[in-house]
Formats: sequence, C-alpha cells, structure tokens
Amino acid sequence: QVQLVESGGGSVQAGGSLRLSCVASGFTGTTYMAWFRQAPGKEREGVAVIFISYRTTFYAGSVKGRFTISQDNAKNTVYLQMSSLKVEDTAMYYCAAAFNQGGPWTSPESYVYWGQGTQVTVSS
Repeated sequence: QVQLVESGGGSVQAGGSLRLSCVASGFTGTTYMAWFRQAPGKEREGVAVIFISYRTTFYAGSVKGRFTISQDNAKNTVYLQMSSLKVEDTAMYYCAAAFNQGGPWTSPESYVYWGQGTQVTVSS
C-alpha cells in the first residue's frame, strides 16, 4: 500500500521553528520529493524539493534561507526544517513524490503520490 504520512505540524508563534516529517512506504524509485503548502483560498505552492539520488535541493524564494529539506534513506523519510516562521507560512503542508523525469518541481502535476497533509499555524 502506497503511503506518504506527514507529521510535525502544529501551532507556533512567529519566529519559531517546526520540523515536518514525511514517511514514505509502498513504493520505490522516487526521483524527487517535495513539500507543498496550501493556504485557504490559495493555490498549492511548491516550497522545497530534494532530488533523491544527488540530494540536490531547491526552494521557493519565500522560504529560502529559512527552510531546509533533507532526507534519511534508512528511514524512508523526508524532512522540512522550518525556522524563523512567519504568519504567512500558515498553511496545510503536503509531501509529494515524483518519478522518472517528472516535470517542473513546482508543478503539482509532476507528482504521483501525495500525503494527507499536516497543518502549520503561525501566530503573531
């Protein structure tokens, strides 16, 4: 059974930190994995991506320097360390997995599997 299970969300004050985890199971051969977020009334936005083989990472401009994506292959887990959180980071956060060439990493259509999401709420 294919699963992506996110955890680690919660409520935090602006300036605080959270670490999200995404545990993958039931599939292999992932080319890259990403974190997306979606706030109410807004489109789903790519936040960060990691290319599994080379551990290359890219970030959305709005989070660069504050968020770090990483992977632990032994645990089949991808993390998103979020620091210096801002109110505008409030959203549901999802992890997603892509295969083969995929497509633009920022496009949700490039991903085959998605987790159920974990809520991050940042208050002022």
